[in-house]
Order: sequence, then C-alpha cells, then structure tokens
Amino acid sequence: MSDWKTAWRSFYYEDAPEPEDIVLVAEETAVLVIDIQNTYLEPKETEEEEARWAPFSERLTGMVIPNTKKLIELARARGVEVVYARIACQTKDGRERSLSHKKPGFNELLLPASRKDSEIVAELAPEGDEITVMKTTDSALTGTNLRLILANMGIRNVIAAGLFTDQCVSSTVRSLADESFNVVLVEDCCAAATMELHECELKIINMIYCHVVRLEDIPGFIR
Repeated sequence: MSDWKTAWRSFYYEDAPEPEDIVLVAEETAVLVIDIQNTYLEPKETEEEEARWAPFSERLTGMVIPNTKKLIELARARGVEVVYARIACQTKDGRERSLSHKKPGFNELLLPASRKDSEIVAELAPEGDEITVMKTTDSALTGTNLRLILANMGIRNVIAAGLFTDQCVSSTVRSLADESFNVVLVEDCCAAATMELHECELKIINMIYCHVVRLEDIPGFIR
C-alpha cells in the first residue's frame, strides 16, 4: 500500500492529522474517466514538439492507459459504475464551446463529437450501457448533466482518473467536492504535460478537494 495518508501535503496540510481510512461502498461509488481521448495519442506536427511532449506521451501510453484499464476492470468486477467524460462539441466549428476552450493556445481544442480523435481510446472504451458525457468545458460536472446522473444513481463517491491533472481533472475534482461528493484521485491514472505540473496540482487539491492515492490502494477501499 502507498503512503497516501501522508503524501502530497501542501503548506496548508503539512501538520494536519492523518485522514481516516477510506471506505467506498460499491453501489455508491463510480469511476470517472476524464478525457483520455485519441487526440492525445496523435503525433505532433514537428520533431521539436514531439520531443517536448515525449515524457507526457510515455507516461500516457506506459502508465496512465494501462493503469486506467486495470482500474476499469476492477470497478466492473466489484460492481462499481464506470462513467466517462470526453471533450466533444456538437457543432463543426465548436461555437458552443466555453470561453476557456476558445482561447488561443493549448486548451483550444476543436473536437466535433463525430470525429475519431474525440473518442475515448480503444483500450478504455465503454462497454454495455456505461455512460459517457460530452463536454465543452474543463469541468465534467459544470458542462454536462453528470451531477444529475450521479445523483440519480445514488453515487456519493467518485474515483477519478484522466487528463490533464492540472486542467480538466482538477476542475472536475473541485466541482465534485463543491457538490459534496467524496473524491479519490488515482495519481498513477493521471498525467499533466510535465511531472512538475502534475505533482504541484496533486499537492494543491489533496486533502481538501480529494484524497490523492495510487492504483494499488483502490482494491482495499471498496466494500
């Protein structure tokens, strides 16, 4: 088991007591897979960009996707709901996207829902009647009816995984916490563009918006 009770402490929680053991009742828990989409597997336009993003790509294909697959399989075996969120717009030009998705720069992604690059990666694809919500915002809760879906299914606890730790994952985790969901973020099922950004964001959100844990911890939490 990892040292999740003492790891990822920010200034605010350096001296805080250790949290209680996490107990996740299966029928009240959902795994939420955030934005692990084909677009992030596509090659970059230049060799320089390819090299710049190489550490992220290696973590995505070597750790995040395989670990998230294990997380999904565990959830299905234990009777835990699996829910997906993906960035996808209904219009071809993305005119209904939120302002944060229209600003120039990295976050300006145009991903029409019908395009292959907007789909969840094949290794993690939904099965049966597992729910996918489409969003044009960073937070999967703010930009969709996910809040209502979770409430209607009696979900109180959310196990979060996905991309990017410091953007859509963080925004979603914060929104869930504000709506009084208990959130567990699986660190080795997430990635940011750099490890520095990833680790900084974990320290920021840990202990207040979620508990940051590792995949190896999850089986022991589910009842």
